[in-house]
Amino acid sequence: MLSLDDLRRALTAHEPRLLDARKRAAVAVVVHDAPPDPELLFIERARHPGDPWSGQMAFPGGRVDPGDADARAAAERETLEEVGLSLAGAERLGRLDDLHAGIRVVAPLVLSAFVYRIDTPPPLVLNHEVADALWVPVGTLLDPGRHVGHRWGPSRWPGILVGEPDRHVVWGLTYRLLQGFFALAGRTLPATTR
Repeated sequence: MLSLDDLRRALTAHEPRLLDARKRAAVAVVVHDAPPDPELLFIERARHPGDPWSGQMAFPGGRVDPGDADARAAAERETLEEVGLSLAGAERLGRLDDLHAGIRVVAPLVLSAFVYRIDTPPPLVLNHEVADALWVPVGTLLDPGRHVGHRWGPSRWPGILVGEPDRHVVWGLTYRLLQGFFALAGRTLPATTR
């Protein structure tokens, strides 16, 4: 069992690895205590031609715009726009390590992730960028029976089934963020598919 207090302690003690970038995206990892397990908010991105992350499971977020004060402000703005959830009064638990999200030489992009705790999840209002939103218990994310291989192109990636098979699978960048998130609390997600 992994409690909200375990997550809070781990994030408070963590000094995140920050990467320099001209182009940056930011996401909000939103958690709330829903005994017996804390739950994390995931979105299923709407399908759009030309969007490399079209249809994927993700945390709410997007690119940092010139009008954003910083990456954290972008994560909060995008969460409000995408699911109607204001993080203005949320407890800020910490920040995860930055990840390279693009092709470093051709299209460099750094992804920053900020972790928030809310008391009670309000009804979500999804915009055109979001097909679905799911609150997923931490126990589900750590359950080895939910760990699957996800095929994308010719490759197979580690993933976690959080809803409908072949639709609600967390993989790729979001999976890498979860690996870092759980590693802080001493839990390990598989690095390869089974």
